[in-house]
Formats: sequence, C-alpha cells, structure tokens
Amino acid sequence: MAQEKRPSTTRRSERSRTAILTAARELVSEVGYAKLTIEAIAARAGVGKQTIYRWWPSKGAVVFDSILSLSEGADDGEIALPDTGDLEADLKTVLRATVAEFADAGFEAPIRALHTEIISDPELAAAYREKMEAPMREAKKRRLRSAQDSGQLDPNADLDLVLDFLYSPLTQRWLTRSGALDEAFADALVDATLRAFRGS
Repeated sequence: MAQEKRPSTTRRSERSRTAILTAARELVSEVGYAKLTIEAIAARAGVGKQTIYRWWPSKGAVVFDSILSLSEGADDGEIALPDTGDLEADLKTVLRATVAEFADAGFEAPIRALHTEIISDPELAAAYREKMEAPMREAKKRRLRSAQDSGQLDPNADLDLVLDFLYSPLTQRWLTRSGALDEAFADALVDATLRAFRGS
C-alpha cells in the first residue's frame, strides 16, 4: 500500500513546486521584489508557508528557481548558441534575443529582482554563478572557440574579455535604465566587439 501512495505523493509535490514557482514569477512582476512575501507566494500557490520553507531558505531562492525553471526541460542537452558558421550573424541573433528578454516584463522583473538580491546574499550569488552564469558563459565561449578555429576571431583573444566587452554595456544599460535596449544597440555591440577582436 505504501508503494502505491508514493507516486501520488511525488505528483502532489511536483504540482506544489510548479505552483510555487509560477506564483513567485507572477507576483514579483506584479508587486516588485521589495513587496513580495513568502506568505503571498504561498497564498497564490495554494500551499502552506512551511511547504515553501521546506524547499527554499528565502524568497530570493524561490525567485531564482522560478527563473531557472523556465529553461528546465527546454533542451535535454547542453546549452548551445547558434553556430551557422557566421559569427557576426549568430552573435546578433543571440544579443537581439537577450534584448527582447529584457523587454519582456514576465522575464525582466524576476531577473532584476534576482540581480538585486544576489548583491547581499552570498549563498544565492554562488548558486547563480554555478547554475546559471557558469553554464551560459561556457556555452558562449564554446561558440567563440569555434569562431577562432574557423578564423573569424583572433586565435589569441581572451574569450572572457570578449564576452565582457560584448555583454557588459548591455547589462549596464539594463541595470541602470540609462538608454534604449533595442536591436540597433545589440547589433552595434556585436560590430564593435568584432572590430576589436576579429584579428587580421
């Protein structure tokens, strides 16, 4: 009998987890991170507050997992950037997609909340680096190595510097809301980066 009940318990737990993560994403978009509470997430998800604390230590951790869950199941393989053989076109595709994400309120609000929280939460910052930043950065570097192999990028270029050159202005403009984030800006960043690092 106990074995028959276990799958049902697992399904209920997964439903609760999904409801909590969805509620966290919705609420942080609606009320902002400062006004977001565990109590509100629990009420929206239809679970008890202790259910959330059993799985997450803080609302920042819930928000982080709510963002991470957006990519779960999207691709069973490793993260990969487009590789059509044309580095310029591929980078413009990726940066335009990044700009579009930052313009999407459903994505922008929770990711901004996450960036705010990791400043003061070392454990959350470490989880972000391990689960989100490091895998994505490695995927970007794999694409740049491919470009080096094909002669489209300086073979001696420091790939971490290339990525900082490419993404930091975009992130800075987004964090400070200091200018337009559009496809023209994304394309200009790619053009400037390739002028600097394409090599002879």
